Amino acid sequence: MSNTTTAPPPAWGDPRLSAAEARSLAALCARMIPASAAHGVPGADDPLIQADIARSLGRDAQAVHDTLALLERIAGGGFAGLAAARQDAACATLRAEGGTGLTVLGRIVLQCYYRDDRVMLSLGMEPRPPFPKGHALPQGDWSLLDPVRARGRIWRDAPGGG
Repeated sequence: MSNTTTAPPPAWGDPRLSAAEARSLAALCARMIPASAAHGVPGADDPLIQADIARSLGRDAQAVHDTLALLERIAGGGFAGLAAARQDAACATLRAEGGTGLTVLGRIVLQCYYRDDRVMLSLGMEPRPPFPKGHALPQGDWSLLDPVRARGRIWRDAPGGG
């Protein structure tokens, strides 16, 4: 008899993807951000980016599971194996019906894609965190804030003068 116990998945959903979900996710990511030979960047279906996505699900895992399940229902099953035109049609329906789950998934995909060193280098940026060195920003036209300043205060003080 084994003494090992399996912990239940967190309340926000199991962060692990099944093999079928991983295939669907990779195919969906390829439709969202395809590779570009002209710019020398991978697509969002690249194995390194996919691994980062899988590690980044965290509290959003259930929304991702639900969105991938919806995609499979829309596609009639086997989204990853569909021809490109049928994948595009399924993606169009998913955009219309995906709601916040698709927004969550899109945020994770974009976050992981733009965290990839190859993508950052293609944008002419050092592949590093913004701090402690920071990033130089060009000076803008500060007069664009004049209407905001002219509007005046739009908040109220907290009770107790805080």
